[in-house]
Amino acid sequence: MKNLIALLATVFLAMSASAGEFPDISISELKAAIEAKNVVVVDVNGSESFGKAHIPTAIDFEANKSSFAKSLPKDKKALIVAYCGGPKCKAYQAAAKAAEKLGYKNVKHLSAGIAGWMTSGEKTEKGS
Repeated sequence: MKNLIALLATVFLAMSASAGEFPDISISELKAAIEAKNVVVVDVNGSESFGKAHIPTAIDFEANKSSFAKSLPKDKKALIVAYCGGPKCKAYQAAAKAAEKLGYKNVKHLSAGIAGWMTSGEKTEKGS
């Protein structure tokens, strides 16, 4: 019985992983990657929200959908981080899945989103 439960748990985890979930990155990890110029940050909150406040260096996914591939580095192992409003927002998946479809292997999600970034006192940029 324990083996059956372990098998079912493994199958469930594998299904969850293939359901489009991306590993989370913390605010401090993302901040360090930005400072090291070692990440492409993608804001999926929409152009209006992007204009009001976004994480420094972020690109506006909505405004760059047609040229998204050109916004990403040639190195398919490069860190790509997508974010949206906060922990319950799933809009980030559009950019994360687009990057994954283009062959990027190191795609992560800032689940705290712009709300968590701002709440933690981190700087934002305005405008496009």
